[in-house]
Amino acid sequence: MFIEQVDKETILKPLQVVVGIVEKKQTLPILSNVLIEHQNGKIRFTATDLEIQITTTIDLGLESGQNESITVGGKKLQEILRVLPEQSKITIDIKENKAQIKSGKSRFSLQTLPAMDFPKLSNQLENAKKITLAQKELKNLLFSVQYAMAQQDVRYYLNGVLLIIDGNKLKVVATDGHRLAYNAGTIEGSHEKQEIILPRKAVIELSKLLADNDEKAELEFSQQQFKAVFSGITLTTKVIEGKFPDYERVIPKYDNHLNMERVMVQQALQRAAILSNEKFRGVRFVLTEKNLSIISSNSEQEEAQEEIETEYHGEALDIGFNVNYLMDGLNNISSSIATFSFGDPNSSILMTAPEKQEFRYVVMPMRI
Repeated sequence: MFIEQVDKETILKPLQVVVGIVEKKQTLPILSNVLIEHQNGKIRFTATDLEIQITTTIDLGLESGQNESITVGGKKLQEILRVLPEQSKITIDIKENKAQIKSGKSRFSLQTLPAMDFPKLSNQLENAKKITLAQKELKNLLFSVQYAMAQQDVRYYLNGVLLIIDGNKLKVVATDGHRLAYNAGTIEGSHEKQEIILPRKAVIELSKLLADNDEKAELEFSQQQFKAVFSGITLTTKVIEGKFPDYERVIPKYDNHLNMERVMVQQALQRAAILSNEKFRGVRFVLTEKNLSIISSNSEQEEAQEEIETEYHGEALDIGFNVNYLMDGLNNISSSIATFSFGDPNSSILMTAPEKQEFRYVVMPMRI
């Protein structure tokens, strides 16, 4: 018996950890499968798409057990376990290239493929840099920038997040060419500067799997590979080769600052967005003495205008922006006040937060 009379949650939880990277349609059928290894009372689950690999292990508390491995359709097994009644006990047996799953009066038979054919990622972490930080710190850093990553851009180096170790800082940067998000956190020790680009899929999976607590995550960087180990989970991924844009040149230094209540601006933008052009999603920021007007219009000649009283005393400005980009920045500022910094009508806008000293968010202007 491969697995005998185990609570369904015992298997479902680790399966959900790894199955996020499994695609249903694969050029290699085995990549739709999860490798399940039962060794000495422990069960290890592994999934890969050849770029990224996630592994997690559970201990069944048995003093001994057979050493046996199978690969089985990850999404199918997850779905079966998910719909079984709560507190179900499950048994998995292997017979003639099939995994027989039994629970109460339910029976399922799934195709298996040989475990020896499962393509695990090779270790490319010789002489890797190692750092440690709290899981919630890493999770917050990734969340604060990942919305600015590009999606399937031909400039492949934009389809991810730049990680920089520099002294006692871990810096994170993401840009899609229209906006850029930057943040930094403190890490233990002092380190030589090193940069890698973490692929989009790895960033999204890490953000999902990291816990919101002070337990440590151990990170290893090399020029070919990145590995994160936390809460019994190991995530390994190839890194993106290429030269990331010079983010320091993109982040402007302005003298024109305006503090506003974050929620008030968010709500005004939400209302203005309703009548913005569906394709371009543009809104105009019109700044005059002590006043900000947010104006949108669409191809049906419909228009929305929101007025916000401000402490603005600079030159009058009229700048267009993508409303979704502005909303993304405000959604990732947790403090009650957001600071907007302006240049001239053709310059980007810089958003910062008084309580998050390191956070920077730049949005390029658009013609409306």
